[in-house]
Amino acid sequence: MSEVRGTAERIVGTYGIRGRVPDELDLGGAYRTGAAFALLTGAPVVAVAHDLRGSSPALADAFAQGVLDQGADVLDAGPGPADCLTYLSGKLEVPGALVTSGHGPGAPHGIRLCRAGAVTVAEGTGLEAIRERLTGPRPPMADEPGSTVAAPVLDEYARHLRSLVDLTGIRPLKVVVDAAHGMAALTAPRVLHPAVELVPVRFPGTDERSRQESRDLGEWVRRTGADLGLAFDAGADRCRAVDERGAAVPPAAVIGLVAARELARRPGAAVVHDLVTSRSAIEAVEAAGGIPLRCRVGRAAIRSLMAEQGAAFGGSHSGRAYFRDFWCADSAMLTALHLVAELGHSGRRLSELAAGHDRYPGSGEIGIRVEDPVAALHRVTAHFAATEAELDHLDGVTGEFGDGSWFNVRAARTVPLVRIHVEAETPAAMEALRDRVLGVVTGSAASATPAR
Repeated sequence: MSEVRGTAERIVGTYGIRGRVPDELDLGGAYRTGAAFALLTGAPVVAVAHDLRGSSPALADAFAQGVLDQGADVLDAGPGPADCLTYLSGKLEVPGALVTSGHGPGAPHGIRLCRAGAVTVAEGTGLEAIRERLTGPRPPMADEPGSTVAAPVLDEYARHLRSLVDLTGIRPLKVVVDAAHGMAALTAPRVLHPAVELVPVRFPGTDERSRQESRDLGEWVRRTGADLGLAFDAGADRCRAVDERGAAVPPAAVIGLVAARELARRPGAAVVHDLVTSRSAIEAVEAAGGIPLRCRVGRAAIRSLMAEQGAAFGGSHSGRAYFRDFWCADSAMLTALHLVAELGHSGRRLSELAAGHDRYPGSGEIGIRVEDPVAALHRVTAHFAATEAELDHLDGVTGEFGDGSWFNVRAARTVPLVRIHVEAETPAAMEALRDRVLGVVTGSAASATPAR
């Protein structure tokens, strides 16, 4: 039992199930998770989807069998990204699960869970109950098992996204889409074509150009004369953009541009942002007439505060965008649609649109392994309490200074790691504050070991 409990503790995290296949998460574990989820929700129907990784369908089938054996029916959505499951769960008011995975060989698989209405299941909202059920006895099967109904939803999902963003009358655009051999290969053509001309890169089974994986997205944009480049991760739940010059569009610019579009529809509305979002994005929200609301880092925190405050939009430091009209959930493809619409309707180049949205030099996220993260946060609090910094503890320790510079230090939940963000008015000021924070966290900045 201790071995089972140890495995459950490892794979049930803060926001979902995550483990290496098959030593941490196998078919039996997926089955038990499905059964536990069916018991947790008590719902008569559960939607199940998976990504394109080779082992994902079998794990999804095992999860579904666990649901069926508890007497609930399964809507088998087949392959789909996270926001596709969001659509299915939100539209039909059913709980759901997505079997997804990391990028490289051996990367962990995960199972994301949501209640009816696409409400995230996380620590404090049900995951702890899943963990307990995984360590307990195998639940008895229902007298009558459920049945499976095929529910392919990609086309319906694409129509719904297009209904949220008006692309009529946009100028002709050429867009490079790097699908990373993943879900965007299925969704991007459905959502973006024929409104724009697509140049596919790393689409499964496509031509020789797409198999040249070493080619940089920016180079593809320059080489093809495209107006925009979009690179999705394998699950198509994250997206980065490059402009017509091949230069990366900062996350702050993405959030600022999309927030302004949403605020044009709901003037004066609230916009939620995590506390390590760049000041550039927050100032863009204010310039567009929005009311910025600060929250903890994480999908669950942003979605919860958006729902509570009726916010029109939410943004994170990573560039994820959350939409009131999409069940307060994030959608990389919906974000891409907004960028295309802004580019197509404005008649301006993306480099022009993004200019001024990245005014403050930032460190990005720095992960530092330390022996005792809690002690490290205490050191940061003690050190900066004696300075001119204004401190708060909404999420870790945040220090703000009169000149606009700030830092945040947060402890990871499951590993001995702290995450550091720093932003300032100038590169020199940012580097000085970054090194100062690093020194306090580690006791010696030179001895810090960056996390991989």
